[in-house]
Amino acid sequence: MNEYYSGRSYSRKRRPSRLPRFLAVAACIALIGALGTGLFFLRKQHHSKAPDTSGGIVISTDAAGSEAEAPTEGDGFVMPDTPAADLLHQAYLLAAGYDYDAAIELLKGSEEFASDPEVISAIAGYESTKATLVRTPISQITHVFFHTLIADPSKAFDGDADQDGYNQVMTTIDEFNKILETMYEKGYVLVKLHDMAYETTDENGNTVMKAGDIMLPPGKIPFVMSQDDLCYYPYMDGDGFANRIVIGEDGKPTCQMTLDDGTVTTGDYDLVPILEKFCEHHPDFSYKGARAVLAFTGYEGILGYRTSSAYTGSETYEQDRQAAAEVAQCLRDNGWELASHSWGHLDLGTVEWDRFQSDTDKWESEVESLIGPTDIILFPFGADVGDWHPYTMENERFRYLYNAGFRYFCNVDSSQYWVQLGDDYLRQGRRNLDGYRMWKDITAEAEGRPRKLEDLFRAEDIFDKSRPTPVPEM
Repeated sequence: MNEYYSGRSYSRKRRPSRLPRFLAVAACIALIGALGTGLFFLRKQHHSKAPDTSGGIVISTDAAGSEAEAPTEGDGFVMPDTPAADLLHQAYLLAAGYDYDAAIELLKGSEEFASDPEVISAIAGYESTKATLVRTPISQITHVFFHTLIADPSKAFDGDADQDGYNQVMTTIDEFNKILETMYEKGYVLVKLHDMAYETTDENGNTVMKAGDIMLPPGKIPFVMSQDDLCYYPYMDGDGFANRIVIGEDGKPTCQMTLDDGTVTTGDYDLVPILEKFCEHHPDFSYKGARAVLAFTGYEGILGYRTSSAYTGSETYEQDRQAAAEVAQCLRDNGWELASHSWGHLDLGTVEWDRFQSDTDKWESEVESLIGPTDIILFPFGADVGDWHPYTMENERFRYLYNAGFRYFCNVDSSQYWVQLGDDYLRQGRRNLDGYRMWKDITAEAEGRPRKLEDLFRAEDIFDKSRPTPVPEM
C-alpha cells in the first residue's frame, strides 16, 4: 500500500486566523450596547530563529509567552466586559473548534444568563452556522505522518552513519512549521481517527464500526495526523533531537533536550509541543480538540523513558515507568490519541507467527499497561497484515490483533486517500511527509512522474535547504 504494497485509491498567502465568518458576526452582535472591552484570547502565531548559545542550536520556535499583537480582522474579537463575558468566551472557544452543539448547550444551560440578549444572539448565530455545515465522506479524508522532528539539522546532517536515514524518513522543525502554516491556509482541519469511525451496537446487539459524521463549514478539509516511534531511541542522542516528553509548568506536554554542554532545556523541540501551540493559537485548525495519533514501540521504552523490561535493573526503571504513565495520561487529557507501532518495530505482515504473537503480547504488557487501553495500530514500515481486500477473521494476524483490542489499522500509502471501513474495523493509508517524499516530488517532473503532495503543499516551498541532496533512495 506504498511503493512496496499494492493498494486501491478512493476516489493562499497566509491570512490571520481562518475562523468561520459567523464568529466575527456573532461578536459584533454581542458588542452592541456593551460598555468596556477586553481582548479575546486568540493570538497570532509568530516564529523566530533563536540560537541557543550553550549548544549552538538554531531552532525555529514559537514565541510563546511573548506579548500578543492586537488582533486583526478574523483573529478574534473584542469581548464586552459584561457579566456574561466569561460564558460567551467559553462558548466561542467551543464553536471555534466546530463544536456548535456544545456551544449552544452551554449557553442554553446557563440558569443565570440564558435570557441575556447577547447570549440569545450568540445562540442564534451558532444555530445559523450549524445549518450550513457539510459532511465530508470518510473515504475522502487523508492521513499524513511524521517521525521525530529534527531540531538541529547541523547535527543530524553531519555526515555520520545515521545521516542518510534521517534525511530519508525525518522532517525538520522548519519544514513542519511550514507544513502546518500551508495546510492551515488551505483550510485543512485536524480530526481524530475516532472521529472518522466509531464502535456502536446495531439493532441486533452486535458491535459494529460506523462512519462518523464530521460536520464542517464549506471549504474546510478534514485530515488525520500521526507520528511514529515517539520513543527517542538512544542512537539519536547527540544528533539534534529532543530526548524526552515531559509535562510543562502549564500542564501541557512539552519536550526536553540535552545540549552539548550537558544543559537540559525544555521547549518546542518536536511535533507534540509545536502542534499543541499551533492549535492553541488557531483553534479552528482542530476539530473538537483533536490532536495527532502518537505511536510507540516498546523495546527501548516510550516517550524518552527507559520503560522496557531490558532496563529492569536500572536504578531509574520504576521512576521512568511512573513518569511515562503520567505523561501518557497528560497527552490523552489534551486530545492526543495513543497507538501501537508494535513492540519491536517488526514487519507484522511477514514476521514468523510465534514472534508476531509474542511481540503483540509484549507490547500489551510493557506499553499498554503504562498508557492505557489502545485500539489503534500503525504498522511499522507500513507493512499491513493483508492486501487491499477487506480483512476477515480468516486472516489469523488480523484476528489476533482484533482480539488484542485493535480496531483502527493504518498502513502506508502515497495515494491522496485510502480508506476502508469494515463491519468491525477502520483501515487507512498514511502519507509520509519526510525528506524522501518531498525530494521525490521535487524531482518528479524531471523524471516523468506525477507529484503526490500538491494537494497539501508544493515541496519546493517546504524542503529544508540544509538537507544533503539528492536524498538517497529508500
